Amino acid sequence: MKKLKVAIVHDFLVQWGGAERVLKELSDMYPEAPIFTLLYDKEKMKGLLDERDIRPSYLQKFPTFLKKRYRFLLPFFPVIPETFDLREYDLVISSSSAWSKGIVTKLDTVHIAYLHSPMRFVWDYNERYVKETEHRKMNFLTRIVFNYLRVWDRLAADRPDFLIANSVYTQKRIEKYYRRESSVIYPPVNMEHGAWSIEHEPNTEYQIPDTKYFLVVSRLSPYKKVDLVVEAFNKLGLPLVVIGAGEQEKYLRKIAKENVHILGWQEDSVVSQYYQNAEAFIFPTEDDFGIAPVEAMLAGVPVIAYRKGGAQETVQEGITGEFFDAQTTEVLADGVRRFLDNKDKYDKDLIKKRAQEFSRERFRREFGEYVKKIISN
Repeated sequence: MKKLKVAIVHDFLVQWGGAERVLKELSDMYPEAPIFTLLYDKEKMKGLLDERDIRPSYLQKFPTFLKKRYRFLLPFFPVIPETFDLREYDLVISSSSAWSKGIVTKLDTVHIAYLHSPMRFVWDYNERYVKETEHRKMNFLTRIVFNYLRVWDRLAADRPDFLIANSVYTQKRIEKYYRRESSVIYPPVNMEHGAWSIEHEPNTEYQIPDTKYFLVVSRLSPYKKVDLVVEAFNKLGLPLVVIGAGEQEKYLRKIAKENVHILGWQEDSVVSQYYQNAEAFIFPTEDDFGIAPVEAMLAGVPVIAYRKGGAQETVQEGITGEFFDAQTTEVLADGVRRFLDNKDKYDKDLIKKRAQEFSRERFRREFGEYVKKIISN
């Protein structure tokens, strides 16, 4: 195993989220492995991978204004992973939500793809994405591009030798859209909040309330449905804290009432402090796994989650949280009221114990055993 030459491939290093946490863990497991990526924004990555050998694609040479609007280059993304020179490596691990699984490797190179999701925006999220786009006059062209990407995505999914899904939910989607079998290894969840953050003093711009509040930690993108939470709490009048950054941040600040505080991006150490005093964590989206709810549970915080996706594999109803069954303000508000009626029944120790089942030690053990089994055969 020590003699193996290993490389890691990741879609984009332009923001810090759940997929990047998995990448960081893989990089710690294989510290000598270079990381190939389509685009690398060192500032946005907050120095978290500075010590690694990062090898971005030729997109990195594009003008800054294009790199900041890299989504306009969408039709060209399928070609870029194919340009990575991976001939010298015995094992290539791709960390992919879309593009990295499409790399081309030589015959005797083992390619393991850790799939965070089949390309959601061209499969089951297709029509919703088209409707939510700002350029609705371009919808017809968007559908043509998506059709092309679906064909590429299906063919690219045949390139890895082995597939790993980040949840049973993702495994089912892989089987449906790619017609391939996969193994499930749950992502690692940060057991020591702040351990992966760049070392800074906690941000004191926002005073953490002494009273209880509800909490959301998420990318502020339309599909994350944070606007649904803000609208529900505008009506409920209960205190809500939202931590995260994304294209909806300005909009959320505009619609938020006085009881809703939008804090923007915060370091893990600051997020950890907000977890400690939260009444409950709100998770309104259909995600493939969802690391943030498990991080909340590590602090003993119950989760109020939409009953879809990976949350059904991590949240235990009545033990670690509550579910709501539709993405509407009324149904979410009812879920919050139901939680408030039952909140005294929750045991912090039981919630923490459940979250500890998704540790980085478990991830390293399962992933290491998986690789060892493949290489030894």
